Parts: sequence; structure tokens; C-alpha cells
Amino acid sequence: MSSTSETIQHPDGRVELRPEALEEISHSPLYNEDLAPVPVSRRNWTTYNYAALWISMAHCIPTYMLSSGLISAGMNWWQALVTILLGNTIVLIPILLNSHPGTKYGIPFPVFARASYGTLGSNVPALMRAIVACGWFGIQAWIGGEALNTFFRAIIPGWQTLLGGPIGGHTTTEWLSFLLFWGINIYIIYRGMDLLRKVENWAAPFVLIMTALLLAWALWKANGLGYLLNQQGKFHTFREFWPIFIPSLTGMIGFWATLSLNMPDFTRFGKSQRDQVVGQVVALPTTMTVFAAMGVMITSAAVVIYPHMKPEELWDPLKVVGQFQSVVVIAISMFTVVVATLAVNIAANVVSPANDFANAFPKWISFRTGGLITGIIGILMQPWRLLADPSGYIFAWLVGYSGGLGSIAGVLIADYWLVRKKRLALGDLYRQEGAYTYNGGWNWRAVVATLIGCGLAWIGLIVPAMRPLYDYAWFVGFGAAFITHLLLMKASSR
Repeated sequence: MSSTSETIQHPDGRVELRPEALEEISHSPLYNEDLAPVPVSRRNWTTYNYAALWISMAHCIPTYMLSSGLISAGMNWWQALVTILLGNTIVLIPILLNSHPGTKYGIPFPVFARASYGTLGSNVPALMRAIVACGWFGIQAWIGGEALNTFFRAIIPGWQTLLGGPIGGHTTTEWLSFLLFWGINIYIIYRGMDLLRKVENWAAPFVLIMTALLLAWALWKANGLGYLLNQQGKFHTFREFWPIFIPSLTGMIGFWATLSLNMPDFTRFGKSQRDQVVGQVVALPTTMTVFAAMGVMITSAAVVIYPHMKPEELWDPLKVVGQFQSVVVIAISMFTVVVATLAVNIAANVVSPANDFANAFPKWISFRTGGLITGIIGILMQPWRLLADPSGYIFAWLVGYSGGLGSIAGVLIADYWLVRKKRLALGDLYRQEGAYTYNGGWNWRAVVATLIGCGLAWIGLIVPAMRPLYDYAWFVGFGAAFITHLLLMKASSR
């Protein structure tokens, strides 16, 4: 059966396999139900679903604390917010470019990667993306566990010592709260993507309203914005500002460089290209900037309300809320943090690696099993140690891995938009012998392009004279991999 006769092309551009073709590929070792192309009848995500997804993912503690890292590096409040807005606007471009095949063909990220990397080679970008997600899953799970612990401490007398003394520097009840939050994440994944969509839909407005209420209370209590907004940054010339601006911008791009690869995991459920594009454009840059601005203003007010707090504590909303006297206020605030962290953790850090691990062994690992593997690796990466240095885990890590993920994005975008011109043989993405078999399932051109991108992005860590390349890690990785893959694919087609 030819690739054109085995698919149905709908008037809106979306493509699906005919029943007989779907039946044939269902016996392939590269196929399972979780990786299968979504039928058009089940693509029901609307503009609101995508906007809600981004709003709920952006409303998390690391977003709240983004501006703190920039301000502590010497920026003033508006320079920090402009950097955040610009970074998220830039990363929106690869996000939208890689979202297109998800909606058109109904395929998840690791299956989309088979077109450029090969049916087996796709495990390189999938597992690179998965390991980063496991680290983020652990970090967010620990933050959610801290919020749960504060919640229980407010409503249960003697909670801190209820189960005995500390183990490994943390109380037994802290570990229990962490594992409880971890378990809630796994439960929702076991219930499937439809429950995830419902969680994101109500979490987005709930978190936004509660944060706005906290902001209003803080400004009322502090009689205004406090001293922080009037503080001058330490950069007075463009030459002074530029060396800190570039790595900071790269870090902002790195924050969502993960989702710039695996948005097909979500857009494959889209009702139309317009739905997913409008939902993402409206929600991502605005929400990230507004939520970071809320963080600046709440912190500014907290300086006045709680003058005894240490500067580093003022940027942590968990510690600010912990200063409240009202049990009800603490309980509601911590419940909000739990909802926010749960929403971002499942969407951003479980869906992708669950699919990625399933792609490596389709017949042995399902989406649910992949989610469980993600959760276990997230614990093994010891997030409580990663969180010991907030500036290190957000900025050094973000800039570093952005080079690797930028390289993958360069290959995917060059391949889909310029080499294949948006045309994929849908059935062959699931066949061991087909258009994407290349050499034993590997397209060495894509792998070489990725290695070159990663090498140039990371060489500054080893060679001090090339440190500027590392500061531009995402841009360097993306550009080098994009050009290399395009040239190699064009050369091999002659």
C-alpha cells in the first residue's frame, strides 16, 4: 500500500491512516496504543485547552523565582521582565514549528523524531529529552511535597515530629509529604491524557485567581510596591549589561526548551492548527511574564511586611506564606501551590518521558509504565540536593541542557520544514522497513548534526576562550545542528 493511498487527507489539512493501514502497522514492534496516531475523531483539544495548558504550566514556583535570579545578578525589575518576555517569545517559534506535525498527523514527539533520526535513532533525542524531564520531575515533586508538608503543618498539631526525628536532614513527615505528592502525579498519569486535560482546565484559572489575591493582599499590607521597584540595577551602560543579558536570555529559552521538542505530545490532540497556534501564542509569553512580575511585586511587598526575613527567603513563596498567622490562609495558599506544581509537573515532566521510554521499547513499555519509570528516576536524581542551590539548578542547568535540546530542535525543524516540506509517510513511521529505516534504523546525518551542535554549545565548559559559545548555548546548538543536517541531507539526495 503506498503512503498516499493508506491515508485520509481532511480538508483542514489533518491526516489519518485508513483502518486497514492502521491494522497492518499495529503488529509492528514499533507500535503500541500510546504511540499510535490519534484518529481525527479523537482530536478534541481546543484553543482554551492549549491556553489553559500553558497558563497552568507557567504558574509554578521556578517561574515565580525566575526574576529573582536575574535581579540578584544585577538587573532591575523591568530589565528582568523584558528578558523573560523576550526569551519566551523566542522559544515560542520552535515550539510552534514542532507543534505543526503533531496536529497534522496526530503523532507524539518520539514518533515524529523517527522521520529525521530513523526508527531506532529517534531514541537519541527522545532519551536526551527524557533524562532532563526526569530531573525536572524530581525538582517539582520535591517542591510540591514541601507545599503539602506546610499544608499539613498548618492543620495538624505536632505534624513536624509526628513520625519521629529527621532522616537525612529532613523530617520523616517531609519525606512522607514528598512521596504522597509523587504518588498523586503517578495516579493522574495512570488515568490517562483526558484526566490531564481536565486537571489543566480548572488548575489554570484557580492558580491565577489565588495568586492575584495574594498579590492584592501583599500590596494592601505593604501600602504599595515597596523599595524593590525603585531600586536601580547595577548596569549603567549597554556594554556592562550585555555579558549578563545573553546567558540570562539563554536560560529563559532553556526553561521551555524541553517543550519546544515534545509539544507534538499535546498538539496531536488538536482540533485544528489554528486552535493550537492561537492557544499557545496567547498564553505562553504573556503568562510567563505576568507571573514573574507577580513574583517581583509580592517580594517587593514582603520586604516591607516581613523586614526580619533574609533576602534569599523573600523570593521563595513557600517561606513568605509560612509567615502568615492564619491557618486557613496558609492552608489555602499551600493547596494552590500543590495544584500549580501538580499541573506543571505532569504536563511538562511526565507526558514526554513516558512517551520517550515507550518509544525505546514499544512492546514492553506503555505510557503508564513510562510514567512510573520517570517517577522512579526522578527520585534517584535526589532533587533535594539539586534544590540546595536554587541559582545553580535554574540557571547553570538551564543554560547547559539548552545547548543539547537546541541541537535536537535544529535537526527536527530543518528536516520537517525544509527537507520534507511538511510531508511525512505516516504509516512508515511505524514500520521496520520503510522510508525512515535509513541504515538499520539510524539516520547518521541527524546524529552527526546533533553531536556537532552539542559539541559547539558545550565546548566553552572545557576551553575557557570559547566560553561565549556556552553563554549562547541554545542558539549555537540550534544553528549548528540546523545547518549541518540540512547540508548533509541535501548532499545525500544528489
